[in-house]
Amino acid sequence: MPQPTVYLETSVIGYLTAKPSRDLIVAACQQATQEWWKQYAGRFDLYISVLVIREAGKGARSEARKRLEVLDPIPVLDVNEEAMTLAERFVRRKVLPAKAGDDALHIALATVHAMDYLLTWNCKHIGNPAIQKKIAALSRKRGYELPTICTPREFLGT
Repeated sequence: MPQPTVYLETSVIGYLTAKPSRDLIVAACQQATQEWWKQYAGRFDLYISVLVIREAGKGARSEARKRLEVLDPIPVLDVNEEAMTLAERFVRRKVLPAKAGDDALHIALATVHAMDYLLTWNCKHIGNPAIQKKIAALSRKRGYELPTICTPREFLGT
């Protein structure tokens, strides 16, 4: 039986590899991500996209290198026309703002490729329950099921 699938959005990799933060909330997210990685990553088939690679490659060279090293062995999903069309629909229907086009694409990629989960720390657009409800409805109209969108913290203790 195949393992469940997880699309890793860039924020997860950022928290996984970043230097420990002095900000208590950020530090808690970093710790939860590291615990998820140790306890759960091996229980799933992990996937990313070229969008994740592009985003992870930005910033300080040494930090980007750490993020890209973690991503290197993870299979990359195809950014196909279906995903592009669905992402455009999310923005065109004003479920997500135009400035969140990359966030829309992350969601669309995970949806079109039938991922079981989309793991993120981006709770402004991707992990926002009010937005998820609207995105799920639009996805169903197009014949897709939205993956469960959650943070690493939500897995801990289960």
